[in-house]
Parts: sequence; C-alpha cells; structure tokens
Amino acid sequence: MSEGIFKNIDEQIEILEKRGLMIGNKDYAKDFLLKNNYYRISGYSLTLRNHDVFYPGTTFQNIIDIYNFDRNIRNILAKYLEIIEVSIKSIYAYKFSEKYGGTGYLSSANFTDLKEYLKLIATINEQKTKRIAHEAFIKHYEEELKKPMPIWIIVDLLTFSDISILYNISEESLKVSIAKLYGLNMNDGLMILKEYLHGLTILRNFCAHGSRLFNRLFVRKPSLNSKEKKLLRKMNDGSLDNSHLFGYILVMKRLLKNEEFLSLKNDLITLQKKIPFVAMSYYGFCDNWENKL
Repeated sequence: MSEGIFKNIDEQIEILEKRGLMIGNKDYAKDFLLKNNYYRISGYSLTLRNHDVFYPGTTFQNIIDIYNFDRNIRNILAKYLEIIEVSIKSIYAYKFSEKYGGTGYLSSANFTDLKEYLKLIATINEQKTKRIAHEAFIKHYEEELKKPMPIWIIVDLLTFSDISILYNISEESLKVSIAKLYGLNMNDGLMILKEYLHGLTILRNFCAHGSRLFNRLFVRKPSLNSKEKKLLRKMNDGSLDNSHLFGYILVMKRLLKNEEFLSLKNDLITLQKKIPFVAMSYYGFCDNWENKL
C-alpha cells in the first residue's frame, strides 16, 4: 500500500492478488486482514516474495502459517522466560539478603549506581501504591506491621527488566556469587549474566507485545562458548549466524534446568510438526537441531 493512503479490505486483497498471491477463501482472508493489520502481516511475507512480487504458487495460507507459527513460538518462549525470571528473582533475593539482610536494599551504599538505584526505589514505591488495594501482602507490611518489606517480597513487584538493572548495579562480589549458581564460573561470568538478562528482557518484551520473531535479526548477539558456537547455522559466506533467535535458545538452555529445557525443546518440535511449512532456519536453527540440542 502507498504510504499514508487508506485502503479498505477489498482494495488490500486486490493489491495482494495483483502481486501474485493466491487467495482461495477471500472472506477468510478479509477477516484475517481486518483483525491482524495489513502492515503487520507484511513482515511475515518477506521471505515469500521478491520485493513486492510473490514467488509463483505462494498462497495466503502460507502467510497465515508463518504468522500463526510465530505467535505460537512467542507463547512457548514466554512460558520458559517466566521460569527464568522467577528463578533469577529468587536467587537474587536469597544471595542479596544473605549478604546484606532482608532490608539491605534500602541502603544506596549496597549498590554501585545511585541514579539507577533511586529509579528502582521509585518503581518499588509506585508499585506498592498501585497494588496495595488488591495485594494482601503489601497491605500487611504497609498498614499492619508498618515495616519495610524484605527483598524476597520486593522482587515480586519488579519486572524482568528491573531485575536485570538491579543485578547490573549490584556489587561485583554479589554478581559473581549469582553467576556461579548458573554455572558461569569464568572470570567474566558476571558480565555474561548481565548481558544474558538484558538480552532476555528484550526477548521477553517481544513475546509479551506480539512482536515478530520470524526472520528477525537481533542487534544484541549473545556471548556463546565454543561448544555452543558449533551449533550455530553456517551462512553461505562461511560465517556463523548468531543474529537470529537460536542464539537466545542456547542462552535459555544455560539458565533452565535440564528437564525444563527438554520440555521447551519438545514444545518446539511439536510446533514444527503442527505447522511444517515454516522453516526453522528463519529463526537461525541449524539443521538437525532436534538431535544436536
């Protein structure tokens, strides 16, 4: 469609057909376009066309398959990203309170960046105010005990992004102790966990807001060890593809328990069997990934 010029659904269908897309059930296609936005679904058709001309034999159902596959893979990832989020919150709260006590977060001296620390305290206070009416645990501490909540309760008021920042502004010894619990024992383990948390926060936001993962290039590429790099897909020029989703699947493998990752892997295999039209290579998966992971 031309920029800024409104086209009704019938005109959108006409444009797609003129570009070579085969549309069988037009009523279904119209309903899909109305509910999913022409511009939004255009990103899912990029691999099916050369500029604005669709490859011969391409159908509207092909676009729907890619669209539905992407929605399902976001839902799958969201499930396991939540497991990682809960885990990092719990571990952070445990290691922090072990070192500084349950209310040690109230002292800026226990953090390395005053500006970010004050932002997080403001976020905590804002969340307490917003949620006190319907969260009994907040009311219990604020109105009955009149005591500050300990860190192991506070973390539940924070987002994945907040926890990522909290980890980042913590003292190095605390960050190292947390990184070690995830098997990141190298000298730069604390930096790698910081990077992982930031990257997974971005991925989690993509999943939460329905953003396209299909054929998406991630600006932030995760740090991988030599074993993980061997699993990356080789490009035509011989370079390794660490720009697509698969790199973050490898990161999730590190942060999940073995049985949790196996469950994630099986969910992906089931999805691939359900919608076989979609090639996993567009997510950066290597050949035979089911047996290599």
